[in-house]
Amino acid sequence: MIVLTTSATQTLKVIPRDYLTAFIIEVRDNVLNKAFTYFNSTPTTVGNYLQFEQTYTNNPSELASIWKEARFYDLDLYADFNFFNMNLSLWQAYDEIWQTDSNQKERIYRDRIFVTNQDIDQLNDNDFYNINKDQYISNNSYDNEYIVI
Repeated sequence: MIVLTTSATQTLKVIPRDYLTAFIIEVRDNVLNKAFTYFNSTPTTVGNYLQFEQTYTNNPSELASIWKEARFYDLDLYADFNFFNMNLSLWQAYDEIWQTDSNQKERIYRDRIFVTNQDIDQLNDNDFYNINKDQYISNNSYDNEYIVI
C-alpha cells in the first residue's frame, strides 16, 4: 500500500512488470467509484524502481487535487497499444495490434493508495494513523480517584 498526502503533485516509485518509457495511469476513487486517467511519458529508472511525477487533478486547467483525506484509491499502470513503440517486444511478437486502434491494454502495475496528511512514521517515531485525530478533546480537569469500601 502506498500512503500519500492530499497535494496534487506526487512522485511515486514502483516496481512494475515492464519498465516502459510511457504508460497510462488510472486512479479510481473507492468512495465515488470514479476513475481518473493520466498519461505519463517521463518516467525514470532509479535502481529497480520506476519513478515518475504526476499532477493529479480532475481537470487540467484546475489546480484542485483529486486526493481526499482518509480515502482509499486503486492505482493501475497500463501499457496502451495505441501509442506507437510503447512496448516494442509485444509488437515484434504480434504486430496485428499495431495495425488498428484497439482497447487492448496490458497492466504493468497495480496497488492501493491511502491518502492522509497525518504523520504515520511507524519505524522511527511509532506514529500510527488515528481516524479520530482532532475530532475529540479529552477532558482531564477532574480528579479520577475514587474510594473503594
